[in-house]
Formats: sequence, C-alpha cells, structure tokens
Amino acid sequence: MSTEQQAGYFGEFGGSQVPPSLQNVLDILEENFNRFKDDEDFKNELDYYFREYVGRQSPLYFAENLTNRLGGAKIYLKREDLNHTGSHKINNVLGQILLAKRMGAKRIIAETGAGQHGVATATVCAMFNMECVIYMGAEDIKRQALNVFRIELLGAKVVSVTEGQGRLKEAVDAAFADLVENYENSFYLLGSAVGPHPFPTMVKHFQSVISRESRAQILQKEGKLPTAVIACVGGGSNAIGSFAEYIADEDVRLIGVEPDQAPSLTEGTPGDLHGFRCLVLQDEAGNPQPTYSIAAGLDYPGAGPEHSQLKVSGRGEYVTISNEEVLDAFMTLSKEEGIIPALESSHAVAYALKFVPTLSKEDIVIVNISGRGDKDVEQVYDMLAKR
Repeated sequence: MSTEQQAGYFGEFGGSQVPPSLQNVLDILEENFNRFKDDEDFKNELDYYFREYVGRQSPLYFAENLTNRLGGAKIYLKREDLNHTGSHKINNVLGQILLAKRMGAKRIIAETGAGQHGVATATVCAMFNMECVIYMGAEDIKRQALNVFRIELLGAKVVSVTEGQGRLKEAVDAAFADLVENYENSFYLLGSAVGPHPFPTMVKHFQSVISRESRAQILQKEGKLPTAVIACVGGGSNAIGSFAEYIADEDVRLIGVEPDQAPSLTEGTPGDLHGFRCLVLQDEAGNPQPTYSIAAGLDYPGAGPEHSQLKVSGRGEYVTISNEEVLDAFMTLSKEEGIIPALESSHAVAYALKFVPTLSKEDIVIVNISGRGDKDVEQVYDMLAKR
C-alpha cells in the first residue's frame, strides 16, 4: 500500500501551490531528484557517507531496564541519536547535498527549529565547501544557543527571524523568500517532510533508511515485525522515516506523538501552509494559529502531507503529550538506560511509558530516538528548577 497516489499528492494532501517562478525551480529539483535517486553512482556515494561519515547503520537497542520497569511489551530504541551531529537530520542532509552538488549549486539555505537540522546542514556544507545560510527564529535562537554556536563554528551564517512568533514557521517563511530571490544559485535544503512537492517525497526517501534498517534488524533479533513503531512528529521527517518501510505492513501500528500545544494532526483541519496542503491548526480565516512546545523542533502549526493522509485514512495514529510528561520521560530514559534523549524524542518516549504497559510481553515496540539531548540539558535544568 502506498499513500502517494500521484506525484506530489497523498490523497487530498500535498501538491505545490507556489508562484510560477518558484514552481520552475521545483520542477527542475524534481527532475534531478528522479534522475539521481536510483542512480548507482549516487546511491553508492550516499551509502559511503552513511557508513563512513555518519556511522550507519544505527543500532536497534533492546531497552531491557525500561522494559522490566514497565512490565509490558519489549522496547527497542532506534538510536538515531548516535549519528554524527546527534540526530536523524544528517540522513536527509547528506542525500540533498549530494543532489545539490550534482545540480551545480554553490549556496545552500536551510531553516531550523531546534538547531539540529542547521547543525547537520552546516556540517555537510563545511565538508563540501559550500556557502551556507541558516534561518532560525529569534525565540529558538535563545532556546538553542549551543546549536547556534555549533552552526557558526562550522562556518555557516545564522539569520535571526523576528517576524511572528520567531519560531520554526517563520524560519521556513524566510528560507522560501530567500529561495524565490536567489533560486539561480541557491539550493534550499529543507529539513522536514513538509513544503511543496517534491520536498516531502524527497525527505521521506532519504529518511526511510531509518525504517529500512529497523525492519531488517527487528526481524533478525525477534523473527517478527513490531506491534508498533512510535516517533515524535513536528513537520514529520523522523516519523515518516521511521514509518516508511512499515506502511504496507498493516498489522504494525504507526504512532506519531505531538506536543499538546501544537496538535496539528490530532486537531488540525485541511488547509494550505508553505505551498502545500496538510492538516493545519488555523483560524476561521485560514491563518495558522500560534503553537508552543518545549521542543523547538516540534513547534509547527502543520505536518507533512503524508502524515495528514495517514491520519485521515486511519493508517496512522496520532496522540499528544504534555510538557510535564515530556520532562518526566527525558529523566526516565536518562536514569533507566543511560541515554539522554532530545526533548523532541522525549515525546515518543513519554507515550511509550503509557502505552507499553497496556501490551503483553509478546508484543514489541520500536521507539525512534531521533536525537540526543545534549542541546537541551541547560533548558531542562532551568525548567526543573522552576518546578
């Protein structure tokens, strides 16, 4: 079963509602993506960097302590936090930078919320000697000062976006504005499975390495597929990467976890955002509503078009978690397994803490640990001090 029914659409969601000048750029991008994604030289080069630079494949780790504590299903953690740069973001970034190189781009632009995509983009731009400009909301710059320093240390320029809430949505707005103005020499390396076609399809393609690995790993370890796969959802790149290879396996539950103050998939309605159609939190006039999450990477009023389709079709399940539950999960995984998860990933852990005890010992749950929590330790310290 495929959720993509025609190029760029997942049911009613997706598409490309952009000005003609930008559509021309996207058409060229789609043409090159389709040309190279299955090219043997391209795939071999990407596999080389995955193996030698990122450190793939990432482990699928049996969380024995947490499993014993909860007393339900066996819990496996897909350790994307162990990738170079500390998150799943490097998977998509490497794929896109190799594409940009083949297209002759000299300048890379990107948006970032929590800073992990910005760090990953700045990293590969340093490696391939490309100019790099990262757009980041002013509010997120305050929350993620360590990642801002890392981005600048790698040689990229961070542009503070002060419009609106000064968060991820506004950073995406600014990056698209840059692309419209500078499309002749710039490549927009979009970090999530959102935006106009072909971005959601392209990001899913490069992130699907997560589930391609986990599916083979769990079959080797347990001899059967998991009962459920759980991942956090903002725009949705780590989640769609975690789900991709299981979509056709209808007995595997796909569970996306959102912040309860940014419930795009659980409470959103169909609308247009950043040039594509998705489930979006919007007012009666169709304007995106303000959102909030302690995890900057999930602070977005919409979600990827494929997630939107998975939700309305019933194939995917989407739930919300409170900030307090996220903090508790952050500490629980740290103390039980010696693994400090990103606040984004802690959303998935938080739901697993509630969900796993309802299952039997014969069940298996895979939780995607999309990133490590180094970037969040100072923020969590401050939040815990105020409890």
